[in-house]
Amino acid sequence: MRKIPRHIAIIMDGNGRWAKARGLPRPMGHRAGMEAVRRLLEAAGAEGVKYLTLYSFSSENWRRPASEVGELMRLLRHYLRSELANLHKEGIRIRAIGDRSQLPPDIVEMIEGAEVLTKDNARLNLTLALNYGGRQEIVASARHLAEAACQGKLKPDAIDEHIFESFLFTGNLPDPDLVIRTSGEKRISNFLLWQSAYAEYVFLDVLWPDFSAEHLTQAIDEFSRRDRRYGASGSK
Repeated sequence: MRKIPRHIAIIMDGNGRWAKARGLPRPMGHRAGMEAVRRLLEAAGAEGVKYLTLYSFSSENWRRPASEVGELMRLLRHYLRSELANLHKEGIRIRAIGDRSQLPPDIVEMIEGAEVLTKDNARLNLTLALNYGGRQEIVASARHLAEAACQGKLKPDAIDEHIFESFLFTGNLPDPDLVIRTSGEKRISNFLLWQSAYAEYVFLDVLWPDFSAEHLTQAIDEFSRRDRRYGASGSK
């Protein structure tokens, strides 16, 4: 029987190379990438996926040229303004993970508004990783645990994996079953380091703007064929 991952996380890579290959400026690649997100949401819903997390803007992306960062922020604003009503209508819940302190205040306000508006939706849970880095997330969790211990709210010897992960940005989300990376690159780029400890990885040789429903089906089929043993001996 075909197994559908409950939670898929995606490293959306290749926008810049897609634009370069066509002699277009990099922002055109990011805009084309937004169209791929629309296709993905429709395909994920049709497949019965319940949780989808997209690596939308990493904490390292601030190192890119200011003009490109500005364009990414403009596209995020546009996406939240133009897509929110339809996402809500389609029963999609929106959340964001990452450090919001560096994001423009108006974008933070838009994110918070989207989270409040869609909080009761249950058809598909869409999480946007914005100004997100896995190492930074783990450090922040450790810091909050230390603060709780210093305040007497938590005994150090009571800290276990369950308590630790409750302090992560994803504390109320299930771990990803499948992580997909596009563009042919085979690295995880500081994405969901703790949460992906037992995830299956699929690397696709397609640039993100060309990602289609067929590519999602291909990744899910590959996931379904694998025997997830979680460290135990195989059954075959």
